[in-house]
Amino acid sequence: MKATFLYGPGDVRVEELARPVVVNDTDAVVKVELACVCGSDLWDFKDSAKLEVGRPRGHEFIGTVESIGSAVTGLKVGDLVVAPFVASCGKCEFCLEGLYTSCRTIGFFGHGGEAGGQSEAVRVPHADATLVKLPVGVDSPLLPGLLSLSDVMCTGHHAAVTAGVKAGETVVVVGDGAVGLCAVIAAKRLGAGRIILMGRHKERTDLGIEFGATDVVAERDAEGIAKVMELTGGLGAKRVLECVGTQSAIDMSLGVVRDGGVIGRVGAAQYESIAFGFMPLMRNITITGGVAPARAYIDELMPDVLSGKINPGKVFDLTVSLDDVAKGYEAMSNRTHLKVLVKP
Repeated sequence: MKATFLYGPGDVRVEELARPVVVNDTDAVVKVELACVCGSDLWDFKDSAKLEVGRPRGHEFIGTVESIGSAVTGLKVGDLVVAPFVASCGKCEFCLEGLYTSCRTIGFFGHGGEAGGQSEAVRVPHADATLVKLPVGVDSPLLPGLLSLSDVMCTGHHAAVTAGVKAGETVVVVGDGAVGLCAVIAAKRLGAGRIILMGRHKERTDLGIEFGATDVVAERDAEGIAKVMELTGGLGAKRVLECVGTQSAIDMSLGVVRDGGVIGRVGAAQYESIAFGFMPLMRNITITGGVAPARAYIDELMPDVLSGKINPGKVFDLTVSLDDVAKGYEAMSNRTHLKVLVKP
C-alpha cells in the first residue's frame, strides 16, 4: 500500500509499505478514508535532520474498519470511525481520569516504522477504547468537521477548557491557524462574551469572525499587546488561549492576560523556557494547558458537529490525493492554504 514518509526538511515522499495486519487481539486495521496534514507536521517539514530511512507521517484520520482482533467487541468490520491522534487503553488510571494522552500503554500512529494516518491503512492499538464510531456514511459532507475531532477541534477546545472560559468573559486567542480558529469556536461555544483574535492573515481572521471572534488584532508583539490592552480598558483578558507554540506567542499571551487570569497553552512549543519571573508571580497568573486528550472530548463535541451548531470543517481549504501529499505540506508551509485534507 501507499504511505507518507518524511526524509528531512521539505522532503516528503509517498512510498510502498506492507499493509498493516492485526498484531494484538485488541487491534483493528482501518482503511483510511480521509486524513489531513497537521500544523505540528510542519515543524519537522521545515526543520529536521535528514534521514536515511523515512519517518511515517500522519496522526489524524477517519476510516473504515477492515479487520479486528479477537478481543475487540465494540467494533465490527465496515464501521466508519474517527481516531483521536493517539491510541489509549481506556483502563489505566490516567485514561479513567480522562487524561488519555498519558495512557500507560499509549500508542502513537506512525511510530516504529508502521504507517501513520497519511496512508491507505493504519493499525490501531486498543481499538475499542480509541476509535469512535461515526453515525454517518463515508460520503457525508460532515466528514471534514468530524475529522477535526481527531485533533484540531479538540485541541482548540482543550485550550478553552483548561483556561476556564466561562459565559460572558473576554477571551484572547493568540494565533489564526487551524487550532486558533477552533479555539474561537470553543470559546464561543462555552459562552464567551468577547473574543479577541490575534492574527494577521485576513482570510483566516475573516473565518475567525464567522466562527465568533468579535475583534481582530493584526499587530504582533509589543504593538499587539498594546492594542489588546486598549481594547480591554488596560486590564487585559481573564482567559488567553495560546495556539501557536512560538516564543513570541507565549510572550504575547503573558502580555495580554489580566492579573488573576489564566493562559491555556496548547501550541506545540518550539521554545524551552517561559519568562515567568517575580512580576508574573506577583500578578497571580496561571499557565495551564498541554497536549489535548482528544478522546475525552470527541463524544461531547460530535453532536454539535452533526447538528451543524459548529462547523470546524471549514478550516480545511484544500484537498489533495495521497500521491500529492507533498503539495499539501508545501501549501501549508507557504501559507497559501490553512489546513489540507488528504484523500487516499
